[in-house]
Amino acid sequence: MSWDLAGPVDEVAPTLLGATLRHREVAVRLTEVEAYDGPSDAASHAHRGRTARNAIMFGPPGHLYVYFSYGMHWAANVICGPDGHASGVLLRAGEVVDGIEVARSRRGRARDRDLARGPGRLCAALDLTADQKGCYLLADGPVHLDPPTARPATIMAGPRVGVSLEADRPWRFWVADSRFVSDYKRSSRAPLSSALSPASRATPEAMG
Repeated sequence: MSWDLAGPVDEVAPTLLGATLRHREVAVRLTEVEAYDGPSDAASHAHRGRTARNAIMFGPPGHLYVYFSYGMHWAANVICGPDGHASGVLLRAGEVVDGIEVARSRRGRARDRDLARGPGRLCAALDLTADQKGCYLLADGPVHLDPPTARPATIMAGPRVGVSLEADRPWRFWVADSRFVSDYKRSSRAPLSSALSPASRATPEAMG
C-alpha cells in the first residue's frame, strides 16, 4: 500500500494511521494524527505566512517538520499537500514496534503503553530533535516512513487537542480502540462555539 502525500491535508492525515516511522533503532506505528492547513487554519504555524522557522512546511511534501513545543518537548509533522501550500500532519501518538529497549531507555519509567503516546513522548522515543528537521521521509535516509500494510478497521475523527484556535475543527484522527492513543483535552483558552453543543464538540465520529 502507498499513498499520495500531495493531497488535501484532511484526506492525507487518516491515511498515515498504521504507517511506521523509523529513526535508527526505534520504529513507531502511528495510531493518532492531527491535520493542519496553513492558509486557512489559524492553529497552523504557517497561517501567517513563510518564516525561517516554518519554511519546510511549504513543501515539497514528504519532509519532516520538527519544532520545540511550549518550551518543553519536540513535536513532529509530516509535510503534505501541494508544493507551496504549507500543510502538515502532527504525529500525536504511536506504538513502539521495534527497538523497545532503546525507547524505554529514552523514556525513563514510562509504561510501554506510554512510550510514544503523545507528540512529545513520540519524539523522545524516536530521538527526534531539530537535527532531523527537514529529513525526507520517503527514501532510505536516517528517518523514514513506511506506508501501512493495511487500513485500520475503524478510524475515528474528532476535535484537535489543546489548540485555542480552530478548536472544533474535527481534524484529529485515530485508530479506534487502540491503547496507544492520547487523551482528548480541550484548551482552556478555546472559545465556546455557539454552533456546537458541548456534547457535539467532544463526541468523535467513525469515518466511512
